[in-house]
Amino acid sequence: MKQVVQNYKSGELTLLDVPEPGCKPGGVLVRTAYSLISTGTELMKVSEAGMSMVGKARSRPDQVAKVMQSVAANGVPATYRKVMGKLDSYTPLGYSLCGVVEQVGAGIGDVQAGDLVACAGNEHALHAELNWVPKNLFARVPDGLAPRHAAFGTVGSIALQGVRRGESQLGDVALVIGLGLIGQLVVQLLAASGVRVVGVDPDPARCELAERLGAAACGDPASAAVESSVAKLTGGLGVDQVYLAAGGDSNQPVELAARMSRDRGRVVDIGKCRLDLPWNAYYEKELDVRFSRSYGPGRYDPEYELGGRDYPIGYVRWTERRNLACFLDLLARGRVDVEPLVSHIADFDDAVGTYRRLKDGGLKAVAVLFRYPGHTGEALAPAAQAVAVPAVKTERSPVRAAKAPVRLAFVGAGNYATSMLLPHLAQRDGVELSAVVTTTALSAANAKRKFGFAEATADLDAVLGDPSIDAVFVVTRHSSHAELTRKALLAGKAVFVEKPLALTEDELAGVLAAVEESGNDRLQVGFNRRFAPLLLQARKRFGARTGPASLRYLVNAGRLEHGSWYLRQDTEGSRFAGEGGHFIDTASWLLGADPVSVYAVATSGDEGGADIQAVLRYPDGSTAAISYVTTGAPGFPKETLDMVADGKVLRLDDFVRAAVYDGRRKQWIGSRLPQARDKGQNAELAAFIKAVRTGGPMPVPLQSLAATTAATLAVQSGLAGGAPVTLARTR
Repeated sequence: MKQVVQNYKSGELTLLDVPEPGCKPGGVLVRTAYSLISTGTELMKVSEAGMSMVGKARSRPDQVAKVMQSVAANGVPATYRKVMGKLDSYTPLGYSLCGVVEQVGAGIGDVQAGDLVACAGNEHALHAELNWVPKNLFARVPDGLAPRHAAFGTVGSIALQGVRRGESQLGDVALVIGLGLIGQLVVQLLAASGVRVVGVDPDPARCELAERLGAAACGDPASAAVESSVAKLTGGLGVDQVYLAAGGDSNQPVELAARMSRDRGRVVDIGKCRLDLPWNAYYEKELDVRFSRSYGPGRYDPEYELGGRDYPIGYVRWTERRNLACFLDLLARGRVDVEPLVSHIADFDDAVGTYRRLKDGGLKAVAVLFRYPGHTGEALAPAAQAVAVPAVKTERSPVRAAKAPVRLAFVGAGNYATSMLLPHLAQRDGVELSAVVTTTALSAANAKRKFGFAEATADLDAVLGDPSIDAVFVVTRHSSHAELTRKALLAGKAVFVEKPLALTEDELAGVLAAVEESGNDRLQVGFNRRFAPLLLQARKRFGARTGPASLRYLVNAGRLEHGSWYLRQDTEGSRFAGEGGHFIDTASWLLGADPVSVYAVATSGDEGGADIQAVLRYPDGSTAAISYVTTGAPGFPKETLDMVADGKVLRLDDFVRAAVYDGRRKQWIGSRLPQARDKGQNAELAAFIKAVRTGGPMPVPLQSLAATTAATLAVQSGLAGGAPVTLARTR
């Protein structure tokens, strides 16, 4: 299928061939009839992409701050790869469309194949021929409403949520600053609510359009006509609400809002304009400044948007989905008219040219629609029927050495895979990247383009059933690791799965059962730190132990950003369950054994914000104390480790410095200057590929992988039980 994408590094816009998305549970597969270009938000992205690197940095200082934090935590080389990989990727455009349901996923009962729906979301309602949309981001289109009008559903919801935030009442007077697409819809919604509206925009054509659509008066922000109209309508008292629907760097809108507002009026920011509030003006009138967050309650909440959990109507009357349905109803009843806003309808094949004309000013428009193949008019082609695809049956073969080149498939192509794994594999001789499987079509297409995969697909069964593929990399969300690993093992593939291997004891048992059932133990978990060159050198210098050791590992993990999927503990496990295996594996490798018990305590803290102390005991009496903290200073190194035994001390400072001290006052220092941070990913991959190619032992014994996973899970159960947890020996 085709999709509009943009490379943020080069600014290139293209209509790209990408794999069709699959229909997952909790959503529907929608074939697009019309999608709407947001001439504000999308053109801002297009313009930013065309800037120099310095210009991009100036336009997004928040992202620059994140880059600097990453440099402090991970070093310049790793951060550079991560940033460049993200910039030099195709990103999608679009977030408002109407289309026909082609396939219905499990758990959806309110629509069926053939229904017309409006869809929302900048990850789901894209300018693409086919989109998978979760249930809280689509609404059924009322009978009789034209598909091209229903495509306005998302931007209509943005305007509607802004009006709700203003809490307008019958007889109020409102000022709308900015009469682009959102502003025009706000004018109509207010007028339909019995509010008298004054509009402000420097474009006379947009002012004239707003007056035709219900505004009492409109004018240029610099003219006296606006102030005169407000004074006439309010008796000189000022407007009840101001709706900021403008963009740009000028502070004029917020200054005008203060002048035009009545005492204790409300100012609602819907767009993205400069907000340097003049303190005296806002203080003296005690103005109430409010923000309107996109389509409504539920926006940016993954439990609502992706998990499908609705908010009870008794507590949240107007959610994203209910706003979308409400706006569609207003359209169907003629209370809002979007036809006068349609400046141009372009065939989807001309998408790139349309964007260029909009950017260059050759096409002046309030709203532009893309019309997709098969939808030349309002008559809709019949929806395709869902076809059940039988499960692929594969014959498991005994362990064998792979023929050169080693053929790899990746399941998942997210940030870690594309910044820390694939750059090493793409440059390695004797490796062929055969297939990449993702649920998001564009991420697969990006990986195929950047790393040279032979195929990008959404069909996992076909990849697992392909006898030419030697090994499968599982680099997806944590909740899917165990099941995908189990499937790949049963299919006879060697498996590299990023940590964690499992989130529960049952998941771990399921993976081990698959090993026993298939006889295939070709498994590696991404515990890369034991392969770090600096740590390998330090361990060699420390030498063999004769007595028990005491190991201290401080992990300055830091706080997570709001909205991070790591915080979704009910589905993705705790933060320690996801990352703690790294540190337990490193400790066990240094101590040369698997732990026999775990004791864990934690400070009080909000979700994902507690500090965890885990003490592990080993068969020879050694102990490892792992402090996993989120409350430390961001500038402090992420990982510091000390191991003490036999009168010697090994010290590792965040994989950039290492030293070993012995009892004779001799010491070894890895380097007087900090080395480039290398946490062992490249060496780990080399060891895995060698094992697959030669048929030799996997880099880490299965027993150790299972023991580390069990110990990581025991930390969580120990926190809940408040007592030490004895670890049973796993097979």
